[in-house]
Amino acid sequence: QVRLVESGGGLVQAGGSLRLSCEASVSIFRPGAMGWYRQPPGKRRELVATITSGSSTNYADSVKGRFTISRDNAKNTVSLQMNSLRPEDTAVYYCTMTILGLDHWGQGTQVTVSS
Repeated sequence: QVRLVESGGGLVQAGGSLRLSCEASVSIFRPGAMGWYRQPPGKRRELVATITSGSSTNYADSVKGRFTISRDNAKNTVSLQMNSLRPEDTAVYYCTMTILGLDHWGQGTQVTVSS
């Protein structure tokens, strides 16, 4: 059973930075796409950023230029560097990894940005 464990969430003031990390509980052979999604209070889950096995990236328009996704296949991790945070970035952030064709999700980590 693969578990994804997120870390790095917390409370930060507007304009600040946080770095989220997500690690798989087992070694992954040929990990597929990885990504981050978020669910703001009272809203649906939405895409934040994805990164393919070839390290091509895709970002939601709302985070372009502020967030950077990266991956380390040797360590089975995906990270999200978040700069210039805004109150509207407040949400539960979830990581996801595609492993042998199946999508796995983390339990979520809360990010709160105060104004």
